[in-house]
Amino acid sequence: MTIAKIQSVRGMNDILPDEAEFWDMFDEIIRSWLKSYGYRPLRLPIVEPTPLFKRAIGEVTDIVEKEMYSFVDSLNGEALTLRPEGTAGCVRAVIQHNLIAQQPQRLYYMGQMFRHERPQKGRYRQFYQVGVEALGFPGPDVDGEQILMGARLWDDLGLDGIKLQLNNLGQPAERARHRAELISYFERHGEELDEDGRRRLHSNPLRILDSKNPALQELILGAPQLIDHLGGESLAHFDGVQQVLRDAGQPFEINPRLVRGLDYYNLTVFEWVTDRLGAQGTVCAGGRYDGLVEQLGGKPAPACGFAMGVERLIALIREAGGETRAAAVDVYVVHQGAAASRLAARVAEGLRDRGIDVLFHCGGGSFKAQMKKADASGARFAAIIGDDEASAGEVTLKPLRSFGEQPNVQMRVTVDGLADEIMDCILNWEES
Repeated sequence: MTIAKIQSVRGMNDILPDEAEFWDMFDEIIRSWLKSYGYRPLRLPIVEPTPLFKRAIGEVTDIVEKEMYSFVDSLNGEALTLRPEGTAGCVRAVIQHNLIAQQPQRLYYMGQMFRHERPQKGRYRQFYQVGVEALGFPGPDVDGEQILMGARLWDDLGLDGIKLQLNNLGQPAERARHRAELISYFERHGEELDEDGRRRLHSNPLRILDSKNPALQELILGAPQLIDHLGGESLAHFDGVQQVLRDAGQPFEINPRLVRGLDYYNLTVFEWVTDRLGAQGTVCAGGRYDGLVEQLGGKPAPACGFAMGVERLIALIREAGGETRAAAVDVYVVHQGAAASRLAARVAEGLRDRGIDVLFHCGGGSFKAQMKKADASGARFAAIIGDDEASAGEVTLKPLRSFGEQPNVQMRVTVDGLADEIMDCILNWEES
């Protein structure tokens, strides 16, 4: 009888070692970049109460209506959801632990999000995001800083061709006036709306402007624009954000149709977009959400943030020809014989004590077979220990890669001097 293999869930992918090592390198770049702006890490649960997302995101949104992985806890009947985005959970944590009582907070989180949608390139049911949130900062300066953070990251990652789109959604009262005009406009053209448009006409007409249906684009172009309904304070905030960008020499395009897919945004919204990923062109998006803290039960507080899709950024790095595999270990330890194996284990730990990355051969085999594995590992050196070396308290150090003008020849080195010899070779290698 053949036992059927169990496959991963569609749209939830394994990240295998070669790729995972590159993801680790990417994470290090992200953490260093965020630290340079004073952002601190926050680790959040993957599962949250379902009402959190309904209240924060909005019940009449694709995410809540169609895409959330929700279930009822069999022990207590609580409605729970795998997080589809991170901002709601971050704000929930800030309120629950009273983090902004004494001072504003710059926070970030990294991890899996879940949405039940049709998998496609760069868009999966389990996907990874980096979320960045600044809470307690009311002015346009933090909006501008967060946008410029993106520009710096693209430079750090060696990416180009990512363009900035900007809009202002105003305040609730301004959106209410615009909403009334939108409803009136779309009611006059009701026969041209698709099913989603008719369903959202009275519940959330702003989302019609975000429709990707080609048949609606001409109708949407003629719709009333929100910017025509903005008051003085909203316009001043928008001007302030633009001034920060102009002062930094950052190009941008004002896109009046940019409304974002979440109900909690107000004032500034922005997206970094590219034409190098097909239909899914947004790699980073966010904006201001001043009402969300109060909406989730906290004291009123301004807030601004953005999120980036890791899969899309890594796809861009690959498209640009960036490195997709992490550096190999420094030393592969080859050994044969009982005494040699015991010494080899001590040598490997001693090298690691000095900060040298070591792959210790396991599983036995001839010297020839082990050396093939050492070379295939990508290590810079093989540290070879047989009974002869063990009795002399020495190691044969063999370079596996050429570097600079250094001769690619092996040498005998004392155990005590091995780490210094390797570090000197690596230094010469990196300087050549």
